[in-house]
Amino acid sequence: MKLRQNAKHFAYRKALETPGVRSVANAGLVRLHTKIFTGKADPAHAEERKAHLDGLFDATMDSYLRALQEGFSEAEAREITHIQANFDFYNHGWTEMMEIPVDELEAHHERYGDFFERWDITIDDPLGQFEPPEGLPEAPSTPEKLDDPEHPHAEGGFADDVYVETKGGDLVVGGQDEPDDADVSTAIDLEDEDIEAD
Repeated sequence: MKLRQNAKHFAYRKALETPGVRSVANAGLVRLHTKIFTGKADPAHAEERKAHLDGLFDATMDSYLRALQEGFSEAEAREITHIQANFDFYNHGWTEMMEIPVDELEAHHERYGDFFERWDITIDDPLGQFEPPEGLPEAPSTPEKLDDPEHPHAEGGFADDVYVETKGGDLVVGGQDEPDDADVSTAIDLEDEDIEAD
């Protein structure tokens, strides 16, 4: 998968790892990701997906932190959460929201197979043990889109590793080292221009 990565992504990581700040950063990131992905959704269905996406992204914040604790890089941990989201989109037939082509789902799953197996994450069960006890809010599926999937936001050819596009436009395999200017304060009041969905 190809992600973007800059100093703000590291600031969000620090904020999520900092007691007292985490809940504010978490809420802001959930809200922002939901807005970004409902913007990619079929407008006829965007509103009805919001509560489900809020729950999904809130749960993936936990898998992101767990991946970091297990030694994955920032880019790898974030990619794990994006893969989980794409499994969920696929299961609902929300192909227009997908970031990776349908035929690359299995390859992405296999790359993080040990982590996914440890936490019971599968394509059919995107959250595994990270799913909240009450489950996620229901949202209508569009399974007919799986018959001839269109995913205008998906970029294929990046299933073998995590690829990071830097602020300067360079493509780096595996991600970048944490920069010196990762300021937690920039992660508190998130605005739309502060972060890309990837």
